[in-house]
Amino acid sequence: MEFSRSVYWSAQNGSVAPLDTLLGIDKDRYSAGIREMACRLSLNEAFVPASEVLARTAQLFISHSALRDLAQREGRRVEQSIRRGQYGPDWTSEDCTYQALIVGADGVMVPTVTDEQKRKRRGTEALRRQEQGRKRGRKPGRPKSGSDGSYKEFKIVSFYDPDKSHKYAMGTSGNHEVLGRRMRREAIKLGIGRARRKSSVTDGAEWIAKQCAIQLPMLDENILDYYHLRDNVIAAAQVLYGEGTATARVWREEMMGIVWNRGSLVMLDKLSNYLRRHRQGPKHKALASLREYVAKRVHMTDYPSFRQAGYDCGSGPTESFCGTLTARLKGRGMRWDKDNAEAIMALGRLYYSNLWRDYWSRLRAA
Repeated sequence: MEFSRSVYWSAQNGSVAPLDTLLGIDKDRYSAGIREMACRLSLNEAFVPASEVLARTAQLFISHSALRDLAQREGRRVEQSIRRGQYGPDWTSEDCTYQALIVGADGVMVPTVTDEQKRKRRGTEALRRQEQGRKRGRKPGRPKSGSDGSYKEFKIVSFYDPDKSHKYAMGTSGNHEVLGRRMRREAIKLGIGRARRKSSVTDGAEWIAKQCAIQLPMLDENILDYYHLRDNVIAAAQVLYGEGTATARVWREEMMGIVWNRGSLVMLDKLSNYLRRHRQGPKHKALASLREYVAKRVHMTDYPSFRQAGYDCGSGPTESFCGTLTARLKGRGMRWDKDNAEAIMALGRLYYSNLWRDYWSRLRAA
């Protein structure tokens, strides 16, 4: 079915379409239902195939460029509504298993558009317009500058409980201080101060430790992810005994068994014995590097005590969020402006924090 509608325009108020208002269609010409459908597809597909799927399955003919603008605009709305406190997590630490709240943070590289790439694109588009006899679509003005590099580190913070039934995450293109401030703001919303047990589980990066100390001093423990420590032990084992050898596997399991059951101080003592055997060369360097890594994080690797107290020692949920929130940004050949990447991450934040249905239900009911 096709409908025609009257559009009224004035210099003071711009365009007004009464039928759009009656049908719940916003000023961007799309209803909340269409925007949800378009954003959901855009989270899993590049904009060209997503546009084709909309046309094929829903008879919605939205060009890939219009779909891109719609999704990015909606993502910015999501982010703004959360920043203003209009929307946020639907659970607190009191809803968590054992009233325990776990915090994780990490960095992930996202492909970005450089200034040089932007200039080439503008030049190509100008030539194409000239050949096709088209006019410039956008108003002239200062063009958006690109990134100074092909990749930028985006930072992600996650909150969850021991059985992972409650999850909440966010990402930013800002630096560690920006993430720290947002981490504190979201932690307050979740009632971290009322949690009976609150901890962080991270990869031990210094910037994460610093922000946890500054922004979340109420944490009971800051724990080094067991599997990140294991990766460092594996690297040392390969240098000592060769990659993929049975001896390297035995040594790795011996070291991890010691730290898991007896603590990192005992592990450091064992490493000192090996260092006395290997006083120089690559093996000495690998052992010294591992010892330094562990020594800086002794307070984060008291796994026997952590396990006895019931703390999680793995950062699996945070690693999962890093993958899901940025999966759409890392497709083949993709390059993003930082603000547009943040907008898509904001949509992912809604979906993977189990807030998607509630958010769109509120929009449709408004």
